[in-house]
Amino acid sequence: MAQITEAAHDEGAALPKGFRSAQQGWPELHRIPHPPRRVPLVGDVLGANVRKPVQDSMRFARALGPIFRRKAFGKEIVFVGGAELAADMADETRFAKHVGLGVANLRPVAGDGLFTAYNHEPNWQLAHDILAPGFSRDAMAGYHRLMLDVAGQLTERWDAHERAGRTVDVPGDMTKLTLETIARTGFGYDFGSFERERPHPFVTAMVGTLAFAQRRNVVPGPLAPLLLREATRRNDADMAYLNRTVDEVVAARRAEGGSGELRDLLDRMLEVSHPETGERLTAENIRRQVITFLVAGHETTSGALSFALHYLARHPEVLARAQAEVDRVWAGKDEPAYEDVAKLRYLRRVLDESLRLWPTAPAFAREARQDTVLGGEHPMRRGAWALVLTMTVHRDPAAWGEDAERFDPDRFEPSAVRGRPAHVFKPFGTGARACIGRQFALHEATLVLGLLLRRYDLRAEEGYRLRVAERLTLMPEGLRLHVGRR
Repeated sequence: MAQITEAAHDEGAALPKGFRSAQQGWPELHRIPHPPRRVPLVGDVLGANVRKPVQDSMRFARALGPIFRRKAFGKEIVFVGGAELAADMADETRFAKHVGLGVANLRPVAGDGLFTAYNHEPNWQLAHDILAPGFSRDAMAGYHRLMLDVAGQLTERWDAHERAGRTVDVPGDMTKLTLETIARTGFGYDFGSFERERPHPFVTAMVGTLAFAQRRNVVPGPLAPLLLREATRRNDADMAYLNRTVDEVVAARRAEGGSGELRDLLDRMLEVSHPETGERLTAENIRRQVITFLVAGHETTSGALSFALHYLARHPEVLARAQAEVDRVWAGKDEPAYEDVAKLRYLRRVLDESLRLWPTAPAFAREARQDTVLGGEHPMRRGAWALVLTMTVHRDPAAWGEDAERFDPDRFEPSAVRGRPAHVFKPFGTGARACIGRQFALHEATLVLGLLLRRYDLRAEEGYRLRVAERLTLMPEGLRLHVGRR
């Protein structure tokens, strides 16, 4: 595969020895715009926000159009932010998942887990086939009771804050809730999150590894050992803690012995063979899958819940309409049954609209399976890849209208969905490598929102303006709400 060096496509600037463009196989790359004021050797670093690279890239997308490129210290990335081009990249016959950027930086701890595996690694398909039944309708119905129990711990906490006249820490409490939910439903493990005022050390270690993975993206490779010496030491400690915790979870289950009943995902990992080949997951891969589910299974859902609660508190008319639906659909029931959750159709639209504006997994990468032409205009050789900016795709006026920046759950009415092009809403990625737990996450989030809206009125803190923290995933920063019992 030919490599395009900097001299081949950008003002003739030479690269430092040993560097090559991170983008390979993009013929005529010079036709794709890049930010102004590019500096030789270091690239597009003037004015860059290294703490919020996704939101920074959104800003460039508005100025440069549906496809653009950014370069820093010899690494050049092509970004796709237009809905039409993103839909083209959703074609599974021509494009596949690309593991790159921060995702690859997680491989030291997650290895060939479902999220971080390369396409050619056999454990991805093996794990997917073994674990997919764990997200069937029957399996989901079995998790519902545990989800209710964890939500009950959350409401006890919020009741105490309400009685004391205190605001609630939305991101912090949603993180407690979603960690406990995936840990108990998937692995029979109780982190005791609601018994702690500070985050569980697992959360601290997880946030540390995510933040380190993102930071690695903006530090020149040769300088990383110097600039990230202390951060690397902390990251090593964080990874070691994650591994020890998961090893304890797995060891406790093994000590119980096989029950003959598949209670959760961990039982499937330990006891189920592939239905066709008879292969089983190795001990090392089980550790990686557990870490993957504990991290990915709670981090993104906690963000989705937090953004949805922010928008509900900011839009009293939407809040009232959602509360009325919950009151009507769940009338006369102390607790909703599994099948009652899907009946909250308007509340689900609230969740979808929040995920549209702030998809907590804000980007995904796609690579060409063979030589192809993106959008009929941009030639790509096999292996060339681009990063799809989900937030920008979700805000493209060509797909969502001129008011695409406005929060409006009615965008997800069935007639509106049918009237839009396919592949313009991708909060869980796309294709065969899309999130395996998306139905789990949507059921959990809709259930929790319904329980909270039936119990509380929400009011935003005066003067709060949404700030979004980035650590590969997105999360509202400093979001606190006033809650009052209805």
